[in-house]
Amino acid sequence: MPSIPTEFHDLFEKATFAHVTTMTPDGEPHATPVWVDYDSDDDRLLINTERGRRKARNVESDPTVAVSMTDPENPYRFLSVTGEVEEVTTEGAREHIDTLAQRYMGEDEYPNPIQTERVILRIRADEVLTGG
Repeated sequence: MPSIPTEFHDLFEKATFAHVTTMTPDGEPHATPVWVDYDSDDDRLLINTERGRRKARNVESDPTVAVSMTDPENPYRFLSVTGEVEEVTTEGAREHIDTLAQRYMGEDEYPNPIQTERVILRIRADEVLTGG
């Protein structure tokens, strides 16, 4: 199983935006920009979203995803992952979105209203492409 190369771990320490593509129940791709994180101990990409949002609903019927990101400091340096959502969990999701808000917004707490509950999509990489 491929792993995220160590020399690309820095992308998860800055405000790197990613695009995640999920598949709708009709088999159509759905892409959306997201904040992204990485669990280096478990070698999993992490996407935090709200239960009921399109991407969360899509992975319930088809866990296949693609995630692509470019270095905010060098747009020619990129990481692209194709894989599968192995787990959708609420465990630690509220704290995780606050951590992401610190990285992406400089806020101690996520400032937007949470209408349902936060979930984390834990993504296993099946294919990893890098450049730059």
